[in-house]
Amino acid sequence: MVAGAWMPDAVGAQGAAQQAEKAAVMAVVKKLFDGMRAGDSSMVRSVFAPNVRMITVAPRQGVMQASVTNGADSFAKAVGTPHAEVWDERIANEKVEIDGALASVWVDYAFFRGTTFSHCGVDHFPLTKDSAGAWTILELADTRRTSGCEQWTKK
Repeated sequence: MVAGAWMPDAVGAQGAAQQAEKAAVMAVVKKLFDGMRAGDSSMVRSVFAPNVRMITVAPRQGVMQASVTNGADSFAKAVGTPHAEVWDERIANEKVEIDGALASVWVDYAFFRGTTFSHCGVDHFPLTKDSAGAWTILELADTRRTSGCEQWTKK
């Protein structure tokens, strides 16, 4: 038997575990968007750490500016307040990186009110895993723009 002959199986098992962990991280992010579509503030709130930080970088008066909010209460309340159209955030190009109990998700997104396009950008989520193995979002940072969104708006 050649030394190290067992390695492909070990690497394969490690790769499968890594893929499962990435899927678990993405399940948290997708749960956020499912909660938004459902208008379910409890579902939305459940994915965030209690001290979550919300950061948005968007143009204001022609200048890109960042706004920072601590906590998700206002956001969850807005999601749960009845609105005529579904809030539909669609994502693509998922990039997930994990090191132990720290994960980072970077996705392109487009936000639609019902079927009407509103804006697009990038979402970034740092997440941590607790001692029970559950992932939670520590921060949601996003950019918002209405140009450069053709991938989302072409028919």
